[in-house]
Amino acid sequence: MPASITRISDVCLLVENIERTVDFYVEKLGFRLRRRAEGFADFHGQGVTLAAWELDHINRHIGVSKLRSPRHAHKVCVAVQLDRPADIDRMHAELSAKGVPFYGPPEDYVWNARCAYFTDPDDTLWELYAWLDGGPGDYHDEQP
Repeated sequence: MPASITRISDVCLLVENIERTVDFYVEKLGFRLRRRAEGFADFHGQGVTLAAWELDHINRHIGVSKLRSPRHAHKVCVAVQLDRPADIDRMHAELSAKGVPFYGPPEDYVWNARCAYFTDPDDTLWELYAWLDGGPGDYHDEQP
């Protein structure tokens, strides 16, 4: 198969403090650390690797901007599909008990999914979702 830009292997979050990020993802969300280096960490995932790269470190090595976004200015949403709507409620309860900051309780949305939203220490937005009966329906028509 030829190389393709659509073969995403990793999602890398640019973070302010790698130690704080590793603690959050391991202690609160239950990720297993896969690799750790100065200013960088990645975690075991299912199909896609989640990585975190400290802004100051990537700036020193590559030259990309280390400009920080203002607090609560979301730039990315990482979505996790769970099997059943009840799983959203269970995961919300488990993570809330660990101090994960949610925007509110799980809700059913017009796109026919039960969802809950939280943020990590760098305000990366996370979505937990499960399709309601009937799945995504025509709200999410697939494109050829």
